[in-house]
Amino acid sequence: MGKVVGIDLGTTYSAIAIVNKHGKAEILPNREGERITPSVILFDGASPLVGSIAKRSAAASPDDVIQFVKRQMGNPAFCFATDHGDISPEEASAVILKRLAEDASTMLGEPITDAVITVPAYFNDAQRKSTMDAGEIAGLNVLRIINEPTAAALAYGIEKTSDPHTILVYDLGGGTFDVTIMRLGNSKIEVLATDGDKNLGGFDWDNEVMNYLNDQFQQQGGIDLLEDAVLALDLREKAELAKKTLSSREKVDVFLSGGGTNARVSLTRETFQQMTAPLLSRTQDILEIVLDEAGLSWSDIDKILLVGGSTRMPAVAHLIEQVTGKKPSLELHPDEVVAMGAAFQASLLETDARGGARLRSSAESLPIVEIEDVTSHGMGVVALNEQGQPHNSVILKKNAKIPCKVSERYSTVADNQNALQVQITLGDSEDLEDAVEILGESTMRIPAYPAGAPVEVFFEYDANGVVQVEVFDCTANALLGTMEIERRANKSAKEVRELKQKLKSTAVN
Repeated sequence: MGKVVGIDLGTTYSAIAIVNKHGKAEILPNREGERITPSVILFDGASPLVGSIAKRSAAASPDDVIQFVKRQMGNPAFCFATDHGDISPEEASAVILKRLAEDASTMLGEPITDAVITVPAYFNDAQRKSTMDAGEIAGLNVLRIINEPTAAALAYGIEKTSDPHTILVYDLGGGTFDVTIMRLGNSKIEVLATDGDKNLGGFDWDNEVMNYLNDQFQQQGGIDLLEDAVLALDLREKAELAKKTLSSREKVDVFLSGGGTNARVSLTRETFQQMTAPLLSRTQDILEIVLDEAGLSWSDIDKILLVGGSTRMPAVAHLIEQVTGKKPSLELHPDEVVAMGAAFQASLLETDARGGARLRSSAESLPIVEIEDVTSHGMGVVALNEQGQPHNSVILKKNAKIPCKVSERYSTVADNQNALQVQITLGDSEDLEDAVEILGESTMRIPAYPAGAPVEVFFEYDANGVVQVEVFDCTANALLGTMEIERRANKSAKEVRELKQKLKSTAVN
């Protein structure tokens, strides 16, 4: 058995951690000595390059650089087009994971075999399965997929669960946003409610700065920098640096060049906060939704934890204090806490002979902590209402405790009906037009029953957030079929094996 690790596979930066022999989580630096690794890949020659060198090379080789992979996980139609061929999000993520594991193995002097990998709480079934596939392609045995806010809470509270209190995790990373409310106590971390936006993060703040700088540059006689791939990536780097500078300074000057024009553009923190206020407002909306879904008031929240590098923006802490009346805690390292929490979860898990997992303590000083997480989305099927109109019948409710298995009974609608059209849905609204997504569908044959023959649909949601759906004929007491969630972006078992073998023989630098 090799070492068990926790991995924060981030949109912009990733990190890997272990629990040491003293029961403390520690970040494992990469080969450059950095505690976090840019989630950027440069395909230069036969061996892909990962990390800071790839990030610095992005502007010079835009067609050979892959970044912001996480935003495309689970996307059925997306591939990164490079001069070395099309690369799926799972393949790209696997390259990053392999680099992290190899660096950790070198640091520890022993192989890395098992891992817990984190995902945004708001990731859906396909995105979670894609992450598991990426881990397997990278040669890792993925013990568990754990939500990032839950990992952060574990890092914060693994030794504090004897004192009952309620915390809120505000997780604003490079590409995703989550809010989760949890109750700690009685050696348990219990998630009460979670919500988020998988397309909201520091990347979007960078985009606003990019647009502002580009507009100002054009007003000074410059070209449109966004029309040139090389200049656009250079602009993105400067926009990101400007954003970070404004976290500690009131003003920053950015020097831009393109098409024979050179210009200096000034940006103040006040202007930056004004242009990005709508993005921050979206996080406030989610804050209030989660509080309402948890059935709490702000006075019930004992502590607010900030997670993700984007929470360093002063406007974030100001918003939280304004909305909640509480100052957020600064005791956690926003870039490292998720990986450290994943390491704690990894240390509480070990594989058995069947490849399953069970609780254990890897160090005498590490307490056993039970984690009760919840679903981030409602799921169900399309059914007919009393008026005979199709609607979304939610079977697995949002914020239901997991793992769980729930069901709902339906019935045939006509005499001699000999088939069922089963459509699996993702969404919390009964209105099919209201952001409800069809995840899969199947036609199942049944005997020619009279109208009203009962059929039961089961949803089973496991600890990794992966869903299985079964449909039963209650009259015959027989399984009609197992529904497959449409995972066109996810790899088949054969594809995963082939990609795993391919990556195994590929050097990652």
